[in-house]
Amino acid sequence: MTGKELWKVFSKGIYDENPVFRLALSLCPALAVTSSAINALTMGLCVMFVITANNTVVSITRKVVNPKVRVPVYITSIATIVTVVQLVLQAYFPLLYKDLGIYLSLIVVFAIILARAEVFASKNKVLPSFLDGLGMGCGFTVAMIFIGIIRELLGNGTVFGVTMLGSWYNPALIMILPPGAFILIGYIIGAMNLQDSKKVKKKSKENKVISS
Repeated sequence: MTGKELWKVFSKGIYDENPVFRLALSLCPALAVTSSAINALTMGLCVMFVITANNTVVSITRKVVNPKVRVPVYITSIATIVTVVQLVLQAYFPLLYKDLGIYLSLIVVFAIILARAEVFASKNKVLPSFLDGLGMGCGFTVAMIFIGIIRELLGNGTVFGVTMLGSWYNPALIMILPPGAFILIGYIIGAMNLQDSKKVKKKSKENKVISS
């Protein structure tokens, strides 16, 4: 692959195929742990590490794994990597480990991780698979942080624990509850779709002008 092709493999996960805002995958953590920006960042980084490492492992072993047992192998690989992440967080960041709770274990069954292993890593070489996982992980992390900042700001008046709005602000309780996250994600997806629609209309008009 050329450098341009590798960049396309990496960058598509950030916007064009963003796991949360475009593919609507792994919405469970987006609803559950984004009530604070620090939790959102931690979960995003964990998923980015897991999906990148798993893509690399799957790509390396793709020629020696029997296709009939590929899914159990993928899940075993993901579970092993997730266990490492859990142990590291438990040892060095016990408070974050406690806050994320069961959602760390649920990373094993996140659809985006298994999907990238099946759709991309099992069919491509190590470097493209690594970049695909890294790009998807970055896209997931950016989405989580974006949601987390807005929810924490509107729900608590803080961002990463730092007070941004004064005592005059009356926090919107719904924003720190899962329904608030669901509504917020819906508005973000709607805004992105509207922007895409405007781009398509603009390109269509330009093509008509050129053809005429």
